[in-house]
Parts: sequence; structure tokens; C-alpha cells
Amino acid sequence: MPRAPVKWRPSLGLVIFAVLASVATLPLVGLFFFRLYDNQLIHQTQAELIAQSRVLAAVYAREVEARLAAGIALGAEIPPGVRPDREDQLTPIRPALDLAAGADLLRRRPNALPANAPASPAYIEIGTRLMPIILETQKVTLAGFRILDPRGVVIAGRDEVGQSLAHIEEVATALQGQYRAALRIRKPDKPPPPIYSISRGVGVHVFSAMPVIVNNHVAGVIYTSRTPSNIFDHFYQERRKFILAGLAVVLATIAIGLIFSRTITRPMRELVERAARISRGDRDAFRPLAHYGTREFAQLSHSFLDMAEQLARRSDYIATFSAHLTHELKSPLTSIKGAAELLLDSLQSKSDNLTRMEQKNFISNILGDTGRLEAMTQRLRELARAETAPQNEHTELSQVIGGLKSRFPTRAIDATGCLERSIGMSSEKALIVLSHLTDNAIRHNAKNVRLEAVAEEASVRMTVSNDGDPISEPNREKIFDAFFTTRRDTGGTGMGLSIVRAVMTSHGGSIRLVPSSEGVTFELQFPAA
Repeated sequence: MPRAPVKWRPSLGLVIFAVLASVATLPLVGLFFFRLYDNQLIHQTQAELIAQSRVLAAVYAREVEARLAAGIALGAEIPPGVRPDREDQLTPIRPALDLAAGADLLRRRPNALPANAPASPAYIEIGTRLMPIILETQKVTLAGFRILDPRGVVIAGRDEVGQSLAHIEEVATALQGQYRAALRIRKPDKPPPPIYSISRGVGVHVFSAMPVIVNNHVAGVIYTSRTPSNIFDHFYQERRKFILAGLAVVLATIAIGLIFSRTITRPMRELVERAARISRGDRDAFRPLAHYGTREFAQLSHSFLDMAEQLARRSDYIATFSAHLTHELKSPLTSIKGAAELLLDSLQSKSDNLTRMEQKNFISNILGDTGRLEAMTQRLRELARAETAPQNEHTELSQVIGGLKSRFPTRAIDATGCLERSIGMSSEKALIVLSHLTDNAIRHNAKNVRLEAVAEEASVRMTVSNDGDPISEPNREKIFDAFFTTRRDTGGTGMGLSIVRAVMTSHGGSIRLVPSSEGVTFELQFPAA
């Protein structure tokens, strides 16, 4: 059988270590996804600014509408193509800032410039009315609010009141009637570095410019800003929890490693060591393992050790059987060879040195030894068939008993019990078992053979008894050994009971000699079909 090519393969311990190391480093790998998390924080901040700006824009619009009759001036007219549809009930503004895209990250916000002309008194009055609302909102949201008139002049806010912000990109777009947001660096006015930080959300500001639309004209801009939540500040504030979480990950990894070592690595190493010892012929290696770990590994270990022990017994049996067979074949072969040589010498000599009676005796000896060899060969074939594994075999005991009576028609064979029960053995092999026992009984002067079958949960127990010569006490331990016989002079091969035991064992059954006061009794345990 060809062996697998020799190449490097990782050990089980190395695989488990790699898996555990990967699990342990997963939190560190998460650092590379901080930018995605920062982007989500920026989206959340922009969404909050949109909601707050929209509420203030609605209040601002109502104030402007109340002053239309007084002739309050409106700003730029919105082109027809970009005007909102009045029939649309829902017109959401989705957060669209993307920290990963470099185009959305701008320099710090430009400073306010002096206004070309002051805001009109009407807009200053609106800013004054909205200022308390801005201050109360700012206490909770921490956002910066500036309300601009249609020309971009600040009319309400903590700082820059009376100055113009119309030159800022997002404000200029809002003054044309379109919403725009921007992400700006909170750093001095210089180009941002290539890698700002692991988390680029540090030191950025979200700006939102919401136009106020009245009668399709721009009436002003709600300009808000806020710094997104900083993931590192959050980590620092919760540092104890993160340290505990890190320790929990390390301890969990160690615990998982110990469990793997206890349940997989250690039993497998012990099983590999046992296999090496068994290959060196160490019979102590058949004892159970100290630790099995898992149910499946226990089953694997039991199956492996049982198979190894069975192969070892099989090897011992083959060695013993070969020694016995060599011994048994040596005597008849030596006798045949000697007789043939004497007959050949007699034929080649000029004078007959063997009488016809001596020649007849030599030929009779040759024929007798040849018959013994033929009988032994037949028994060897039966033994080989007996040790073959069963293949879904089953038969009823009544059929086997019928075949047994047909084979020994002149003998009294009495069978009782559950003969209709099926056993897990073919009719041919069951007949071999009972025929050998019956033939053995007849050759030891038995007149009657009695069989009694009793059904059990997973087997059929049969008692086979006869009234022949009893087995002597010294021979009771030897009767199942191959080539042991007390009838060698009359042609006995000593393999009948060995074949019976081989058939029963190969089919999961058993046979044993039962002590009895008269005759001989065997107890057979057939597996139930």
C-alpha cells in the first residue's frame, strides 16, 4: 500500500496555538476599523445637526412669514429645477460626510469677515427672538449655532454677530437654497498630514448649513457645528472596563488552550506514543489511556487499542498455529518420505530385500498418512471459512437442526426449545458448529445427542450434551487448542473444536465446556439476528 508523500504538516498543537492567537488578536485587529467607527460617529453628529437645524429653520421661517406684509427683504430665488415638491410628504436629508474620502476633509473654517452692510432691523429682531432658544438648545446639545440673514450676516449666536460668513463654502451653497455640510480640521491653517492618526476623527469639526426657504426664496441660514464623539476619549473614560475586558480575553484564551490541551492535544499525544510502543512490541501499551478528553476520542482510542490488541493476538495465534501445523505435518511427511525411499531402494536393488507383506504395509502407511494430510487440509479450509467476517447472515435454528439430522441419520438427536428463533449466522456455518460437536460425541461412544435452545435478549443460548466418554480433568483446558487430540492413532486432527470456537468468535458468539457429572456438555451463545 503506497504511503502518503513526506512533506511538512503543522502539528495539532501548532494549529490550536494559531487559532488561539488569532482569537486573542481579534481586539487588536479591531483598531484598524476605528476609521469606520469614526465615520459612523460623524454620520451620527451630522444627523443630529440636521435635525436641530431643521427645527430652528422652521421657527425662523415662521418669523419671516409673519413679517412679509411689512416688506421684509428675502434673498436669492431658488431655481425651479431644485425647488422641493410640495406634494412630497417626506424629504429626508441623509448624512453623507465620509471621513475615508479625502475630498470631504477640509482645512479649518475661515474666520468671519466684516459685513458689507449691516443686517436689516427686521432680521436683527428675529435673531433676538431666537437667541434664547439657541442658548437653551446649546446647553444640552453642546453644538455651536449661528443664524444668518439672506446675505450671510450673523444675526444670532454667541460670537461673530454682525459679521459675514458668506465667503465660507458651505454657507455660500446654503445661500443659494441647497443644504451642505463640511468636515473641517481643528488645526492651524496648514495642509493635513498624510496619516493624521489611527483615528482621524480626532480634531475634526462637523459643520452644517441649513437654508431657510420662504416662498421659494432664501430667508437665511441655520449654521451649526459640533465636534464628533472621540473614540479614544471614550476608551480613556472607560479604561478600567477595557482593561478588564482585555484580561478576560487573555484568561479566556488561556482557558480555551487548557481545555484544548486536556481534551485533544494530550490524549492524541498519548495515543501516538502508544502506537509507537505497540509497533515496538510492548504489550503493556494495550492498557487504557490516562485521559480521553472527549467522547469521540475515547471511542477512537478504545477502537484503536482493541484493534491493536486483536491484531497482536492474531499474530500470536498465527505464530503458534504455524508452529503446530509444522509439527503436525512433519510426522506424516517424514513417514511418507521414509516409506517411499525404502520402496524405491527395493525396486532398484537386484534382489528383493522387502517381502510383499512389507511392501503392502509401507504402501498402507503412505495412504494412511496421505489421508491424514487430506483431512488436515480440509480442516484448514474449514478454519479459514470459519474466521471470515459475517455479512448480514441469519438463519432459523430449525433449519440447522434439520440439516444436522440429515447428516447423522443413524443417531438419536433430540432438539427442544425456541428452534424458530433466527440467529446471526449462516446455515452452513451453524451446521459446521453442530456437526463437529456431534461427530466428536459419536467418535467418543455417544449414543444420544440432546440440544436445548433458550431465547435471551440479544442472543440464543444452546446447550449441546451427549452421553459419550467424559473429558478427563487434565484435558479440559486443552480441548479448544488447535491440533490437540486424543485420537491421533485413529485419524483425529485435533482441529474440530478449534474450528467451532473460531466460527462462534468471528460471529460474536462463544462456546464453553460446562462441568457435568455424566457425558459432555457444551454451552453455545449464538448472536440473535
